[in-house]
Amino acid sequence: MPPVAADEAGGHLGPDAAALDDSAVPSRYMPEPRTAAVAVMCLLAFGVLLGGLTGPAAQSAGIAPIVLYASAEQKAPVSSPVAETSAPPVQTPTAVASAAPEAALPAATPEPTEAAPAPKPKAPLELPEEPALPPIQHVFLIVLGDNGFESAFGEASPAPYLAKTLRAKGELLSNYYAVTQGDLANEIALLSGQGPTLETATNCPNYTDISPGTVASVYEQVTGTGCVYPAATQTLPGQLAAGGKKWKAYLEGVGSATAQPTACPHPTLGGADPNQVPLPGNPYETWRNPFVYFHSLIDGAECGENDVGLEQLATDLHAKGGTPAFSYIVPNACHDGSEAACEPGQPVGLAATEPFLQTVVPEIEASTAYKKEGGLIAITFAQAPHTETSTDSSACCGTPEYPNLPPAVAPTSTPPATGPVKPSGGGGRVGMLLISPYVEPGSANETGYYNHFSLLLSIEELFGLPPLGYAAEPALTAFDSTVFNASSAEQGEKSTPTSKVAGPAFGSSAPRPSLARAATPR
Repeated sequence: MPPVAADEAGGHLGPDAAALDDSAVPSRYMPEPRTAAVAVMCLLAFGVLLGGLTGPAAQSAGIAPIVLYASAEQKAPVSSPVAETSAPPVQTPTAVASAAPEAALPAATPEPTEAAPAPKPKAPLELPEEPALPPIQHVFLIVLGDNGFESAFGEASPAPYLAKTLRAKGELLSNYYAVTQGDLANEIALLSGQGPTLETATNCPNYTDISPGTVASVYEQVTGTGCVYPAATQTLPGQLAAGGKKWKAYLEGVGSATAQPTACPHPTLGGADPNQVPLPGNPYETWRNPFVYFHSLIDGAECGENDVGLEQLATDLHAKGGTPAFSYIVPNACHDGSEAACEPGQPVGLAATEPFLQTVVPEIEASTAYKKEGGLIAITFAQAPHTETSTDSSACCGTPEYPNLPPAVAPTSTPPATGPVKPSGGGGRVGMLLISPYVEPGSANETGYYNHFSLLLSIEELFGLPPLGYAAEPALTAFDSTVFNASSAEQGEKSTPTSKVAGPAFGSSAPRPSLARAATPR
């Protein structure tokens, strides 16, 4: 007898109903609830994994996306009718893939790019080449008295030999200035780079040591009152002697008076100077001889050997090897160009310099030292006039405030300086005439600005010496190719070029650059 099915109420179904139930999906194809739940969980985990591999985080990490493609014709299987106990619907991978169609697109692979070439190092900045300093072996410095530029070199100059004849032979530096007031103070500046004291600014009426004589940290300036500098103070003559070069001072009037020393004459230390003014038969003035104001020179035998009378110049010029590297030449009170007469009846002013210059300059020009060994004659004035009617205290080229003097006060009527020239603080515009095979005859330099410290610096550079005192001021301009302006043909030989070096800024403590020297002309 066939089995009888039971109904929901616990009764029995008829034979037809039981047959119908057996013809449905066999019970072995229907998962149990627990099995269906595990399957659903696995599918959900697989969907989470797919989402992680195809999401933006995976793309940013460089993981290639996994894409599942479902066939467009594939249809989801249709479940057979199930009795009231049907399994919950299962999510298929196709549904996961279609839920994020954008993630299914493959990420674009960036094309490889070539690495940018490394930047090439910049070549060092090269300035135009500056011709070397000329091979000058002998400098002849002639220092006259108190005269200004216009009175000395102007059209109405009372000294035509200086203003016209000699000017036609050389180069005129129009903007050349004294550095302070007082003849002696300017002459000391030329030799050492030292600024004035109250006593040197008045030509040292009492021959006393500078006290306390301490050395300032700025440009090694000796501070105190007095006139005679300590033995440790450096000078251009001392530099030359240390380098094996000769120096000499040729002073007109030395040895001319009875009982006067024939070399290195100076007052007794601590006493008054008897030669402050010219005496009858003795036109020598001590303050025209700056060499005797340095213990480093007067305490040894050097001053007695090298601080001599003018007549010795001709002898040394004619002697083989007798011409010094540096010659300091000074006329006496009768020929220095000052307005005070050295003796009654003697000429005064610039006209009185003519006989002196007409003798000394041709004598130097005719010498072998000047013509064959490289000579330079420099003619200038200690300072501009400082009288009640004519006073010029202008300055140029960074003239400092000297530690031994009160600050300079500019005249109230003078407008403030806007260029390199200041209305006060200096010794006035005096000009300088240069005569040499290395300067163009009849030329004038009106663009450069120079002073006594510039001249000291230029001489030191010519001889390869370090600058002393205020000559080390970076604002100064030394003589260069704009001053030594003669052509190669005029010099007789080309100068060897050297690279121009840019100098330090104004006020800098850096050392000054030096220019190379050319070879001595044959």
